[in-house]
Amino acid sequence: MENLITLVNKIQRACTALGDYGEDSALPTLWDSLPSIAVVGGQSSGKSSVLESVVGKDFLPRGSGIVTRRPLVLQLHKIEEGSREYAEFPHLPRKRFTDFAAVRKEIQDETDRETGRTKQISTVPIHLSIFSPNVVNLTLVDLPGLTKVAVEGQPDSIVHDIENMVRSYIEKPNSIILAISPANQDLATSDAIKISREVDPSGERTIGVLTKIDLMDKGTDAVDILEGKAYRLKFPWIGVVNRSQADINKNVDMIAARRREREYFNSTPEYRHLAHRMGSEHLAKMLSKHLETVIKSKIPGIQSLVSKTIAELETELTRLGKPVAADAGGKLYAIMEICRSFDQIFKDHLDGVRPGGDKIYNVFDNQLPAALKRLQFDKQLSMENIRKLITEADGYQPHLIAPEQGYRRLIESSLTTIRGPAEASVDADLVQKAVSETLELKQYPGLRVEVGSAAIDSLERMRDESKKATLQLVDMECGYLTVDFFRKLPQDVDKGGNPTHSIFDRYNDSYLRRIGTTILSYVNMVCASLRHSIPKSIVYCQVREAKRSLLDHFFTDLGKMDTKRLSSLLNEDPAIMERRSALAKRLELYRSAQAEIDAVAWSK
Repeated sequence: MENLITLVNKIQRACTALGDYGEDSALPTLWDSLPSIAVVGGQSSGKSSVLESVVGKDFLPRGSGIVTRRPLVLQLHKIEEGSREYAEFPHLPRKRFTDFAAVRKEIQDETDRETGRTKQISTVPIHLSIFSPNVVNLTLVDLPGLTKVAVEGQPDSIVHDIENMVRSYIEKPNSIILAISPANQDLATSDAIKISREVDPSGERTIGVLTKIDLMDKGTDAVDILEGKAYRLKFPWIGVVNRSQADINKNVDMIAARRREREYFNSTPEYRHLAHRMGSEHLAKMLSKHLETVIKSKIPGIQSLVSKTIAELETELTRLGKPVAADAGGKLYAIMEICRSFDQIFKDHLDGVRPGGDKIYNVFDNQLPAALKRLQFDKQLSMENIRKLITEADGYQPHLIAPEQGYRRLIESSLTTIRGPAEASVDADLVQKAVSETLELKQYPGLRVEVGSAAIDSLERMRDESKKATLQLVDMECGYLTVDFFRKLPQDVDKGGNPTHSIFDRYNDSYLRRIGTTILSYVNMVCASLRHSIPKSIVYCQVREAKRSLLDHFFTDLGKMDTKRLSSLLNEDPAIMERRSALAKRLELYRSAQAEIDAVAWSK
């Protein structure tokens, strides 16, 4: 099982390197899912001394008042016997500390960098790894000591701030609470027991440690507490005897201190029967063994979180898009792929896969017919205009049967008014909609502008061609009249018409009104025909061409661009690049963790 806790320490170190831990992470993190031990106690409860005894080194800042002002995440790594002990801080990569007095100074300096040289606190943790043959594999989080009053230089909220910080760690279901209480104070007033009872009322996650047993008043002892009679927890209480201040001043080393601690429990009659489970050495071994057991029980939950987070990270990376290729060929390929995505989305809008193409159909089925219907021919077909054009067309030779040239001029002037609705029907534009829906274009603002502009320019060229073709349809109707429609006019003689009227009779209102009615019928027939032919022309000249060659001109220009110009098109937002890089590293961490956790799980 040793490899399991070693693996967790390894994953935690990787999490620390990526900042994937604790309060600053936006998502539930792998760090949160890994069991760890939170060390809780009141000020001057002996908390720091217990940690130093477990490690076997003097490395924590000392002093009066609040000394621990930031959480200290302490990872212990057991290395081969005979190896030299050293410590590492992730915020000082590639630097090893072999002098533990320097470790103490760095903890103090790093605390001051975050909080200043005041008595303020911070929730931002300090991470420290210690590698030694004299430790067990373990992760401990040393939290600021609980206090009841603010001292000079501290805000009034300090009491609640520290308590909230402690709660944020010990409320996690995977957290093991190491509750430090001094034996020379009433257990009922213990800050550690009070807060641990609130978050873990059953005592399932709490391990009680009793310090300062050797400092109790004469005639008193801590047997009832250590035997679980005064306050019962799931796990037996552990008593420790730390070095006194005099020992610390004399630089009594940890080996000697541990020997004296064993001698104390073995030689004191009240504690002799408990000596086998007392002391700092037993505490360290017990914590390591318990942590291993908890990790083993939490593996299924950790595997589930890792799998879920991998899926979330992959989705987010897909949304952000692929990183930019370094070479010109890779850049060109990336741009072409993005353009193809845009082109397909544009086609989807036209084909009805995405909304928008219905707007073009609405132009064909509603707007164009409505515009044709709204056309007014009052001016062209007024009695005055008909008489004027008919007379002008006759010239010196009055028409004999029907005023053909007058008809042509009246029809041409009427049909010319159709050009407006015919032009307006090709103005539908879905380019901007397609640009906004192409996720890859959001990644590259420069390319988004270029593609949008190129598509609009291309569509403008197609629109111009479409307008020309559409107007040509109108001009065709003006240029050649449908003969069959007018062949019925001479038949009016057979129906009682009298072609022998005088020349002056032919310009009376009744006659001119008949001409206007005939022309209006013809124009309406032409409008009905154009209502069907104009959409066909637009689809052929514009919609069909847009689907086939919207970005052809841009692709031609793209092939002529040098690497610098291609790079400018793929000039990505630095914030997106930074986020993608961070997510990629985090994904790599989670995939590696998944593989290693699965391997350990299957080997059990």
